Amino acid sequence: MATDRSLTTLLRALQSPSIEQDTPRLLGSATTLLTLLTNPLNVTLLSSQLLSAPAVWHRPDGLRTPISVLSIFNSATIRYGSQGSPQVSSHLGVGRKLTNDEWITAVVKGADDRTPRWRHLLLLGGLLLGISREDIEQTNQSMTRAIEGAIVKAVNIALSEGGNDDALAMKTIIVVLSHVFDLLENNCKADLNHDLLLPKLYHSPFFDKEGLHSGYFLSTMDADVIESAATKFDWSINSSTYVRIQRMSSGPLVASLGSISRLIAFSAEKVRKVDLLAVMIEDLGAFARCLCVQWRQNKMSEIDITEESTYLTDETLRKSLPLLWRVLKSSMFAVIIVLRSVLGRVLGDSRVPMDMHPFMAIQTLHILKNLYFISSRMGSNMFSQYNFVYLTAIDVLSGYPIQAEAFLRDIQPVEIGRIPQHPLDRCHDLYFLNTSEHFPLILSMQTNEDLLVKAATPYLGLGGDPRLVEAFEAAHSVMLAVFAAPKNTDLTIRHLRPYFDALFQVRISHV
Repeated sequence: MATDRSLTTLLRALQSPSIEQDTPRLLGSATTLLTLLTNPLNVTLLSSQLLSAPAVWHRPDGLRTPISVLSIFNSATIRYGSQGSPQVSSHLGVGRKLTNDEWITAVVKGADDRTPRWRHLLLLGGLLLGISREDIEQTNQSMTRAIEGAIVKAVNIALSEGGNDDALAMKTIIVVLSHVFDLLENNCKADLNHDLLLPKLYHSPFFDKEGLHSGYFLSTMDADVIESAATKFDWSINSSTYVRIQRMSSGPLVASLGSISRLIAFSAEKVRKVDLLAVMIEDLGAFARCLCVQWRQNKMSEIDITEESTYLTDETLRKSLPLLWRVLKSSMFAVIIVLRSVLGRVLGDSRVPMDMHPFMAIQTLHILKNLYFISSRMGSNMFSQYNFVYLTAIDVLSGYPIQAEAFLRDIQPVEIGRIPQHPLDRCHDLYFLNTSEHFPLILSMQTNEDLLVKAATPYLGLGGDPRLVEAFEAAHSVMLAVFAAPKNTDLTIRHLRPYFDALFQVRISHV
């Protein structure tokens, strides 16, 4: 039959690891052939070859290769389930069409012991994604539950095995799980080995080169930010760094940051070894810190948000810069979703020791400080999960006055008592003022004066500067919070008159 000859030709081509081989065309042929084969043994054989063939796996192109294979099984499942006729006919031949369950069973048998378990996820995940669509022939529930269980089993075995291609394996596990996670039953989700899974989940999207790569793209793009003839800075959409960030943003890890972050959050809620939570929050802190450092090395960080229209070209404002901020905001949202689960456990899980609580809160607030150059662009309209994380961390830390004071001294303005020139330093001053406002009641009067009052004073009379309006408002809030603390009576007497003088000067200048 023609189908047998086509299968033989395809299998022979799949055995060649030649770089000249037209692998995408072969994979496209495999998708079509999978839906036309009528012998279950041939279906199994082709499925098995797609998970092991040298033409596919000799030199995998990062995540693009496993994603292509996942798409084959997904597309074939949808196409097969959409065929309603008991007969299949084409120029390739005629034969009895396997039932949907028979075809799925034959495909599943292709996930054999000759291929590593993590590749089994491509087959199983593609099947589950395909049969979950409402517009195809419905698979019986027992078959669906069996596939879900097989996915969980393959993940757990792959995590325990590791291997020489461990990096690609882990990234594949993450991407496939993020696609199918919402389709799994709750008991299947709980059966995942979260102690092994959690450390792998957050590393790839935040640190891997196919993910955010610790934010190094921010410093590398600086070379392409050039001064144009109009004395404005331009970051062209034709520059290599723009193209690289565009490719990164559409890659499997960054494009799926939302679903991956929800997966990490679920794993954080289920992990048994609570020490893993401390390790994760330290690693996320390292990511946020590196992201902030890389941003400072970018010329863009030297331009205040209120002055972007003055110093940036129209193309940069309308086309290239929105892409950058879209990636950065996605990164921030992902981190916040994870932190919410961690703090949820701090509040409600007795297995998290009390001495870990201030550490978790401090690390969270450090992360939020380093991401503040992103979140501050959203103004007061922060999304609810951000507010929960921020206020919960403050509330937890408020129960530990010594650690709270040490934290505030750690994040105090670089030039306390003066307004810094760099926009990023002013951004961090604003974060300090907004955060310190919550702590006057637990700080000593001397600390309130040396730290909070001294940091707020330079901003009290600058309400007319559009770059400093938010800092002006935050500084006044800090002063009022300090004055309201009962223990600060003597401090209030000393500083109330100068405070009103500064306040009235601002009013007069506005008039």
